[in-house]
Order: sequence, then C-alpha cells, then structure tokens
Amino acid sequence: MNEFLDILTHGRRLQGAVKELSIQELETVQEKLANIIDKRKEKALEEEKIGQEKRAKLEEIKKQMEEAGLNFEDLQSLNEDIPKKVGKKRPVKYKLTDSEGVTHPWTGIGRMPRVYKEALESGKSLEDYSVNA
Repeated sequence: MNEFLDILTHGRRLQGAVKELSIQELETVQEKLANIIDKRKEKALEEEKIGQEKRAKLEEIKKQMEEAGLNFEDLQSLNEDIPKKVGKKRPVKYKLTDSEGVTHPWTGIGRMPRVYKEALESGKSLEDYSVNA
C-alpha cells in the first residue's frame, strides 16, 4: 500500500504509471476519485456536525450543573460509591501438602504446579490429592 501511495502522490511517477491508459479510462478513474472525495467531504461534515451537537449538549449540561451547584468532582464521587464486581473464585479440586508442611491448592485449571508434577513423576496419582475423594 505504501508504494501505491508513493506513486499516487508523486506527479511524475503517477504520469508514468497511467501512460498506457486511454483518455476514457483516465476520465473513469477521475470520476471514481471525485466520488471518493465527495463521500469523504460529506463524512467529514457529518462528523463535524455531530461534534458540534455533542459540544452544545455538554455546554448545556455544564450550565445545568452550575445552576444546581454541582461540579465535576461531585460526579466522580458517584463512581467511588459503586462497588466493583469481583469475579467468582474457582473451587479448589486438589490439595497437596509438601515435605515442609506447606499446602498447595490447585483448581485443576491452567498449568500444573511443579509440586504436583514432581508428585506424579514419583508414582502418585492426581486422585490422591483430590479434595472430593
């Protein structure tokens, strides 16, 4: 795409690239580019209009807040009162107590902890450490 832009935006390179096109083909390309430009202009005007409407609404809200004696910090304090949702913890499926007396819980999801791998390599079974057994 970068090479295409280089050719399209450089006068001599563009002229060299289109030298084999007929006048009719060049006019067709010109029409298509004109359509693209018109659509971009319409879109830019629409976005500007939306931006102006948004700014006007914000000014209106700001005026209403000033009349009510409120400021932006008052709105921010509302968010602090709402408790954050905390995900539910997965239940522990396996518990292994190592030789030092440290308990290693594992949900059975994700990568297997090293202590469990070592225990399985020494001949134990994962069911030996199951909480539900």
